[in-house]
Amino acid sequence: MVAQEFTVDLNKPLVYQVGYLGESYQEWVHQPIVSKEGPRFFESDFWEFLTRTVWWAIPVIWLPVVCWAISKSIQMGVSLPLIAFLVVCGIFLWTLIEYTLHRFLFHIDTKSYWGNTIHYLLHGCHHKHPMDGLRLVFPPAATAILLFPFWNLVKLMSTPTTTPALFGGGLLGYVIYDCTHYYVHHGQPTSKVPKDLKKYHLNHHFRIQDKGFGITSSFWDKVFGTLPTMKAAAKSR
Repeated sequence: MVAQEFTVDLNKPLVYQVGYLGESYQEWVHQPIVSKEGPRFFESDFWEFLTRTVWWAIPVIWLPVVCWAISKSIQMGVSLPLIAFLVVCGIFLWTLIEYTLHRFLFHIDTKSYWGNTIHYLLHGCHHKHPMDGLRLVFPPAATAILLFPFWNLVKLMSTPTTTPALFGGGLLGYVIYDCTHYYVHHGQPTSKVPKDLKKYHLNHHFRIQDKGFGITSSFWDKVFGTLPTMKAAAKSR
């Protein structure tokens, strides 16, 4: 007797359903539904609230932390030219973290119930509903937790006086990333650079989902050979 294939009911909370898709999950999650209205994740209103974030909350919450971190290095006597250099290095470090997380964690193949469920919460929901405006930026509660290992990573790479500025630069890079990510989905750019970024990222969503992992730039895709080619884009149409 052949078991009947599981079907997701989009009118019910999704998080507890997607795990049952098993090996079919990857195919299902990469067939986007284009709608600004996102699905419900949880029955609980509290957990549902934690999954929804307006884009402007990111700069409002985290830019003061960026300023505080940079000011700590200034108070410890670090020169302004070195501060500027550290901030730029922090932003550059973030671009590598952005690429690495997107390629190796957010696009991991899963088949098990919990693997599918966790992947859906991390990134699968974004590929299934790419225009959901309240699930485009990372929830602040989750970011706050991840800042602790990021701080410890930065400590390994710097001195006690330069750590705060480098950390602040990395956090600033994250803010730029999340705001850029929201803009390339919902903004209407008129100049070349943002128009190219929007086209590049939407190509990742709707044509070649295993290439083009950079959000703020295509730099690391060029370095690591994951830049989508025109030929591949044409085949995927």
